[in-house]
This record gives sequence, structure tokens and C-alpha cells, in this order.
Amino acid sequence: MEAEKMDENEWKYHGEGNKSLVVSHVQRSVVLRFLKFPPDRHKTAEEIFHHLQNIVDFGKHIMNLFLGENCVHYGEVVQLPLEFLKRLCLKIQSERPESRCGKEMDAFSGYALCLPDLTRLQTYHFVEHRPTLCIEIKPKCGFLPSSCHITKKVKHKVCRFCMHQHLKVAKGKWKRISKYCPLDLFSGNKQRMYFALMSLLQETQNNLKIFKNGELIFGCRDHRDCVSDLNELAHHLKPFFFPANGLSSGLYCTRTVIKELIHALTMTLLSSSTTDNCRVGDMKSVTISQGRSYCDASQFSKELLRNGNHKTEGSGLPKGCILYKILQAQLLDMLDIEGLRSLYDRVEQYLEEFPKERSNLEIDGPYNETFYEKLKDLSTEDDGTVTYAVTKIHQYRVAMTAKDCSIMIALTPCLQDECPEQRCVVPTSKSRFVYSVSLLDLDLKPYENIPHQYERDSKIVNYYLKSLQAKEDQHLLDFYKENEDCTLVFHKV
Repeated sequence: MEAEKMDENEWKYHGEGNKSLVVSHVQRSVVLRFLKFPPDRHKTAEEIFHHLQNIVDFGKHIMNLFLGENCVHYGEVVQLPLEFLKRLCLKIQSERPESRCGKEMDAFSGYALCLPDLTRLQTYHFVEHRPTLCIEIKPKCGFLPSSCHITKKVKHKVCRFCMHQHLKVAKGKWKRISKYCPLDLFSGNKQRMYFALMSLLQETQNNLKIFKNGELIFGCRDHRDCVSDLNELAHHLKPFFFPANGLSSGLYCTRTVIKELIHALTMTLLSSSTTDNCRVGDMKSVTISQGRSYCDASQFSKELLRNGNHKTEGSGLPKGCILYKILQAQLLDMLDIEGLRSLYDRVEQYLEEFPKERSNLEIDGPYNETFYEKLKDLSTEDDGTVTYAVTKIHQYRVAMTAKDCSIMIALTPCLQDECPEQRCVVPTSKSRFVYSVSLLDLDLKPYENIPHQYERDSKIVNYYLKSLQAKEDQHLLDFYKENEDCTLVFHKV
């Protein structure tokens, strides 16, 4: 990238989250990622560079080893002309969602992250100019915690995502409670995975987006700007899955096309990559809580019970697949936030006495092989030391990163004899696709966020229990109303 030739007209707004904004090149398959800050909180150029370099190092030396080098694209820090950044900032401002404009793109430091555009295929160049579909899935946490530190038993039975839905709908962030449950997706059972993916398509929220040739065609930019018409989506997908155009339009067509999409996604999510340099196997596997692989709030489980089936089958995930790798990283959260809070307080108390020790504890990095080795200590026996506390905090932060990452699945049609590596091909009833699987949102979660995480966890659980109680009270009230006009008649015997 030649900095002196940068032209803002060659870049377009791509999207943004709470902490960063992304622009993509109109011709090349690259994006620039900028940090965002409130208008009154600009950091120095040196601080910005250090922050971005930490993101690169964490992706390269930590998440790369957990999730595989084919999936993790950490990019590089680049320096850009300030005049170009000012013009770019003005150009894209009108395209930004209003709800995201409380923070400004960093146009003052001159630094950004240069990354591949993950909405495009990352494996084969022979399909570079062909139409591409990309499906972004934010799967969330795929297990129920079993920590002995948990005080509310409901957390052993209902997953965090399903509980959080009630609070989000109550606050007006989303209109309806989603039927999606992460445990269904992570089950490895194709029937449950189908239900989970269909639920995401029916209620995308910010957990599913679909791009065609890099443009968002389905899903939400934010909670006010959503495109979620399944018929319209089927219209976009039809040339990919039924290129001969022999399918009639209407409800049947939509259902058939969506079914093909879900089949392709399921096969891709379960496919194992045998040559990827991934070191999940270095660690002893963490077992999922007491073998419990379903959530009491899952609509799939409720449907089974309604139909008289009291057992949910769990097929398990193939070890090499992307869901397995993500789940193993998530399972580093062995104590739950309730068990971690006291360890955080222990470290804080130590740092109050010895503030210069922060760098020795590696709270802010460096993220290297030494840091990765410390993550391998899966002991949960607290010896009362600061070293133990810091290790568990590091593991929790990595686990929280894995719980909030996004999977990017890019699909491009290919002919029968075009791709020699069949492991990177997914067949559907009328088409064949080469695919790539990549991961987004892999920044390490901040150490300072732990108290906030603790408070939010408590709010989510308490609101969910309150909602359950209100529902039970309403059922009782309805029952009494239905029976208040009953008359008892006594007969002489």
C-alpha cells in the first residue's frame, strides 16, 4: 500500500462496532480498520500504535495457535497520510448509522490496521472475480458453566444468550426474543444445527449477516437498520444454488433455497481442516458441564418435549472443525465471572501496593509464546497467590474473546474439475462451492472490564428469574380467572 497515493474515493464505508470502524477498497480485497473514541478522548499517536500492535500480536501469537493460521488474519499496522484520513472521515460520515456516531473515527494518529476483506474468498485466486457469498455468524457461548462458584442454579440450566434475550427485549434493543440457542449450534447434531441456523435467519439481531460481493444484503448494521426479508434473500441466493433457474418463485422456492443455504453452512461449520497449524491439541481438553449439552430455554428442546421426546441427542463436534476450536477456547472460562471476581480484587489489591508490578504480570502484554504457555495451566485449585489469580484472569479474557468472535464463511461457485482439494469444497443439490472460513472480532477483552462483566451477569440472571416469576404469576392469575365462576354442588348420598 503506497501511502502517498492514497485516494479517499477508492475506499467506501464497510461497517463499525463499538470500538472500531472499517472501510474497504472498491477494487482490491483489503480493508482498513480504525479505532474509535468519544470526541473528548483522543489518545496519542504512540498509544494508538501500541494498541494496534497489541491486537496484531495477540492474533498472531495467541488466537492463531488456538484457532489455526488459515482462520486468523491479524493483518499489519500501517501509517497513512493525515490529509487522506481527514478527507476519508468526511466522505464516509453520512453513511454511518446514527446510533454509532457518538464516537469518532481516529483520524489524528495516522495509524490503522490493514487486513484482508473477509467477505471475499481467502483460499483460491482462480475464483477472484466470481460472485461471492459471505455469511457472518456470531455464535456466542456454546456451553453451560459448571463452576462451583455459581450462586444461581439457573446458570447451570439456561445459557447466557437465552437469558440475555429477555433483558435486551425489555430494554427495546430488539423487538422479539430469538429462538436461536448457541448450544444447538455447538451440539454437532445436524437437526439441532438446522434449527439454530433457521432461527438466526428468522431473527438475525446482530448475530447473522449475509454479504454478496462484499455488500450487505441481509441482517442488521445496527438495531435500527435491518434487512431481514427471507423472500428477498432467496431471490439473491437463487442464482448461486440453482444456476439453471429451473425453480419456480414463491414460498416453496424460498424454503428450498434457504434449506440449501443452511445445508452448505452446516457442512462448512462441521468440516475438519487437517493441515491447519492449530495447537488446541496442546492443551488438555476442558470437559463440558456434567455432560449437559442442552439449554432448558432452547425452543428446539421444548419442541421435542411437546412431541413426547424427552431426550436430546448430541452428536458432538469433529475435533478439527471451527466450532470445536472456538468452543475449546471458550472453555478456558472454568470459574465463571462469579469465581473470577474475587481473583480480580486480589490482583487489584496487589497492584495498589505494588503498581510497578503491572508489567511483570503481563496484564497489557506482551502477547507472545510465554503468554500462551501460561494459558495451559488448567488447575482450578486456588493456592492464594497473585500468580494463580492472574493466570485465571488471562484465561477468562481469552475465553470471553472466543465467546464474542464472528465466523466468516465465504462461498464461491466452482466447476467439477476446478478444485483439486476436495476438503475445501461443499456440494449442494445443484451446485458446488469452494469456501474459506475466517474469524473476526478477536481483540483480547480488556482487564478493566471484569467488574462491568460481573455486574452485567448479575443483571441478566436477575432479570431472567424475574421474568420467569412474572410468567408463572400470570399463569396462576389466568387459571383463577378461568375458574372463578365455578359452583360446587353437593348431593345427598
